[in-house]
Amino acid sequence: MSKIALNWINGEWVDSAIHKDSINPATGEKIGVYADGGQAEALKAITVAKEVYKNSDWKHNRHLRYKVLNELADAFEANTERLKEILMMENGKVAREAIFEISLVAPKLRYYAAQALTEFGRALETQPGRFSMLLAEPIGVAGIIAPWNSPIILMIRSLAPALAAGCTAVIKMPSQTAQTNYVINEVMASVKTLPIGVINQFTESGHAGASLMVESPDVPTISYTGSTSTGSILMQNGASKLKRFGFELGGKTPMLIFDDANLDEALPVLEKAITVFAGQFCMTGSRILVQSGIANSFITQFTKRLEKVKVGPASDPTSDMGPIIDHANVDRIDALVEKAIVDGAEILVRGGKITHGSLTSGAFYRPTLLKVKPEDNKIDIVQQEIFGPVATVQIFDTPEEAIALANDSQFGLAASVWSQNVDLPLKVIRELDAGTVWINNWAVVNDEFEEGGYKMSGLGRLNGLNAIHDFVEYKHIFHGAGTL
Repeated sequence: MSKIALNWINGEWVDSAIHKDSINPATGEKIGVYADGGQAEALKAITVAKEVYKNSDWKHNRHLRYKVLNELADAFEANTERLKEILMMENGKVAREAIFEISLVAPKLRYYAAQALTEFGRALETQPGRFSMLLAEPIGVAGIIAPWNSPIILMIRSLAPALAAGCTAVIKMPSQTAQTNYVINEVMASVKTLPIGVINQFTESGHAGASLMVESPDVPTISYTGSTSTGSILMQNGASKLKRFGFELGGKTPMLIFDDANLDEALPVLEKAITVFAGQFCMTGSRILVQSGIANSFITQFTKRLEKVKVGPASDPTSDMGPIIDHANVDRIDALVEKAIVDGAEILVRGGKITHGSLTSGAFYRPTLLKVKPEDNKIDIVQQEIFGPVATVQIFDTPEEAIALANDSQFGLAASVWSQNVDLPLKVIRELDAGTVWINNWAVVNDEFEEGGYKMSGLGRLNGLNAIHDFVEYKHIFHGAGTL
């Protein structure tokens, strides 16, 4: 790629003082150059978004918002192949994962287009001649901070309800996907009905621009997807402005496998729960809890499956799993695995770094499986989000023990329960601290239903009707007309 991947602010391509290289994580090779934004770009984007919010009819014209959201959906669908290719090259996703991510974008935009027309308040005659009305109004400029692991859909997941509500947007995108960010901007810029300055996006490798968004009184709400530790920092920094936050943060998804589970159905899904996006997914099924009656059979079969996973570049159509985002994260993941072994974890599949052959220049990490005693549930490999293709196996005897192990975590984003008993999963789910729970399945997310976490896994909800609440204020109007 010869062009510099620029920022997109006020409908213009905006350069930055600093340029940096974009890297293919599968090869370590340079694939482009990007303008590395920061505080100056964030300030310009905030200024534009505030001006457009105040002085255009965007916030009032729900029919325009409906039209724009639908046309954005059309534009992303029309650019599926182009987006797929850049995700494979820069983000490391194999083809089916890249296509899957892109396939989620248009339906979500269309769902929130419908909400733009159907979002309404309430009205009630509380006493004869005394009327109260509740109006839902956009909050103003929405700040969106998107992650690198699924940059297109996780940005759209916040942007779509923000636009439906009538907000303008300032989006900070990650530098690891700068070339992808540029293509996203080109797709959005192609939508001619989108008013200039409603969407403003900059790429940033640091945090100065994001910090300005959080601290600015002109950005009343922040939608952030990322780590729990960063979410905590953002909340502290926004406290003086009483900033509203919507967070989807870290996860450590427990996968509860009961004795009567259908392993023929469960095993392929659990393999993907570890290896999809190379485990760089907030809902990665990294804590496998298996009942003692089938534990030996499960471990034998699952170990064989993980050992057969073919790790390789997305450019190889036979690859089952692509690379980690960069070498620094490979080293971080491997250090956590080595510490777990020192802490007493038993190696079932060591996996790990690729140290010889043609893949050594890439940021690859083979799937790893460790067995941990239930009494060692507090060790880091069980408690920390690894963000890589690493899972632990723990054996339990009773449902009560499984629930106790699953809930013994600071996280509560998701869980999965496997059993052919029609009643047992629902009984267990009632006791689990998790925002989403699947029965005999994993990672099924619907636009129509809310997604979010308990405990340290987040604040508020994305998807569904409630996602729009992060982007609206509610105004009560009273009118005492009286009676004749």
